[in-house]
Amino acid sequence: MNLKWLLVFVPIGLILAWLKANPTLVFIVSALAVVPLAGMMGDATEVLARYLGSSVGGLLNATLGNAPEIIIGFFALKHGLVEMVKASISGAIIGNLLFGLGVSILAGGLKSPGKNIEFDPTSVRIHTGSLLLAMFGLIIPAIFNFSTESEHEISVHIAVLLFLFYLMSIAVTLLKGSDDDETENANEDADEEIKWSRNQALGILAVLATGLAIMSEIMTDAIEPAAKSMGFTPLFAGVFFLAMVGNVAELINSVRFARQGKLDLSMGITAGGSAQIALLVVPLLVFFGLILGQDMNLLFSKFELVAIILTVIAVVNMLQLEVVRMGAGVWLIMVYFMLAVGFYYAPVAMASG
Repeated sequence: MNLKWLLVFVPIGLILAWLKANPTLVFIVSALAVVPLAGMMGDATEVLARYLGSSVGGLLNATLGNAPEIIIGFFALKHGLVEMVKASISGAIIGNLLFGLGVSILAGGLKSPGKNIEFDPTSVRIHTGSLLLAMFGLIIPAIFNFSTESEHEISVHIAVLLFLFYLMSIAVTLLKGSDDDETENANEDADEEIKWSRNQALGILAVLATGLAIMSEIMTDAIEPAAKSMGFTPLFAGVFFLAMVGNVAELINSVRFARQGKLDLSMGITAGGSAQIALLVVPLLVFFGLILGQDMNLLFSKFELVAIILTVIAVVNMLQLEVVRMGAGVWLIMVYFMLAVGFYYAPVAMASG
């Protein structure tokens, strides 16, 4: 699905922000503008990855693939929306694993109703192992929150360890010297549609990053008053609005690959994307909090922790087998919407931990 037509919302969002229009309208328009910018940024990154070779290209693709979430999170922190940023992290992990993976499995199953959908368990185990490590990283600060006054220091230390693990995994990838077949197939699919030169990709990437930064600032400036006007708590707005904005392009790609019978690629985008958020985006946002003077820590609310833990455990258990059926996708989607109901009715005091 081509999302480039949504670029029309970029100038509309700029005009509405300049006119100081209704925050809800500004948020909706700016969020729609962010979606194609994020998608095209991924396209430019894939083009550069082809010119830089498989190893360095894989590193660039893995890192810049999370640029939309990082940029949006940075400007949300700049506006002091710490709790909403943490909620968006939870929402991105939950959304990828439940809604993103669920819709992908459902889309793949509709191509061959009633049949098993096979996938390579090796790459999936790498992603689920990273998710389990990240889950421990989120649990430990919550435990020490009840027994020490050094919550922020613990969060920083855990963030450093998560980031070091990410760097180690990247080093392993570079030492291997080549990417797996899934990445090669993904780049081949990109080749069919994108014909930019290296310099064009660099220029487009710079323009898109600038545009994404501008629209992210407008969106994060409007999201808090917009959420209040719609009767949503910061927790719900972060988990189910802010988190989804940067992930729409990835979700569409995941469904597209699943429809082509490439569930491995879909799982790489969903499960792998969640692992990347936990290992790269979370530490960077903690570091940004230090720079901006914001108390960005890893003390998530009980609702968020329970949702993340149950989601990771459920998905890891489901993917232990080498096949899934269409019904598994429906099950994941239903769990996602059940959690949405819970987050919607979560009291503000309980949501804040």
